[in-house]
Amino acid sequence: MERLLILNPGSTSTKIAVFDGETPLFVENIQHDGHQLAEYDKIADQYEFRKELVLKVMANHGVKVGDLSAVVSRGGLLPPLSAGAYEINDDMVWHLRYAPQNEHASNLGAIIARAIVLEYGGGVLPAYIYDAVTVDEMIPIVQVTGLASIRRKGIGHNLNMRAACVRYAKEKGKRYDECSLIVVHMGGGISSGIHHMGRIIDIINDEEGTFSPERAGGLPNHQLIHMVFDGDYDCNGILKVLKNKGGLMSHFEVNDVRRVEEMADNGDERAKLVYEAMALNISKNVGALSAVLCGKAEAIILTGGIAHSEKFTEMIRERVSFIAPVVVYPGENEMQSLALGGLRVLRGEERARKFTAARGDAGAQ
Repeated sequence: MERLLILNPGSTSTKIAVFDGETPLFVENIQHDGHQLAEYDKIADQYEFRKELVLKVMANHGVKVGDLSAVVSRGGLLPPLSAGAYEINDDMVWHLRYAPQNEHASNLGAIIARAIVLEYGGGVLPAYIYDAVTVDEMIPIVQVTGLASIRRKGIGHNLNMRAACVRYAKEKGKRYDECSLIVVHMGGGISSGIHHMGRIIDIINDEEGTFSPERAGGLPNHQLIHMVFDGDYDCNGILKVLKNKGGLMSHFEVNDVRRVEEMADNGDERAKLVYEAMALNISKNVGALSAVLCGKAEAIILTGGIAHSEKFTEMIRERVSFIAPVVVYPGENEMQSLALGGLRVLRGEERARKFTAARGDAGAQ
């Protein structure tokens, strides 16, 4: 029986699991308060804290590294990749530490996995990422921007979004590559994407789309530029504001949608306004993506932790159901998806690609 350690660092949590084949031995979802992580200037600075957390959880469950067949991690913000599995190597770790495409907690997953392999696994234990954040299969027309030097990139919550689409296809008796779907992942960050005939042909992430519990989302350019140049921000400082102190954190100093929903229900008019504005912004993103498909989406899937709120998903449904039926898959299927991806590699059903971007390069194969 293959035993896999699964790692999934998120912006507001660290998810850790061990699977025996397809069956979880344990799954833990450790939540982090926004203030707890605010003391770290960069995501990479959280490495020791999160690695020790992984080792502690394994010890609490009596799991030793020597018992493992592989480590599988969520992929971070690497140079553009294809969907599927990649071997974790030193070049990948370097890119995530020193040249990530953006700051995100998922960057820590492969770094921690590689450290466990080298420090405790004798360097021979295989380690993989699967469906990385930077899977980029966008069609050329959606990459074009108003500056020739800048193109839109495929960055988003690909693991959970693909898993939701695969689930939908299975429930409909179809294959993933036979479907044309719009899917929204709603968590600490929010991504909306088109999964069309087996490819993620467009995606609106939390850099340009809606604000979220922690992300500022797309902002008016002039005001943002003046904020940067008139303030005391360096590059890392403003990125931290946009990625960790935006959205609900900026408005209410909380990153829990449930608390804002409770505030709104208790008569807080500002909480009600911001809460409904976030749902409206998601709906606008869905509408924008539907134009890419000429309005011919088969279904709209809402998934992620925020999808547990029936009130929130219903506000979105009211605004977008004219485009296509809305399907809600609350929570995330990421841990099982990582495990199943790793199993396919171990069983020879899928080949893990080799990460080939050298240090300082911008591409991978």
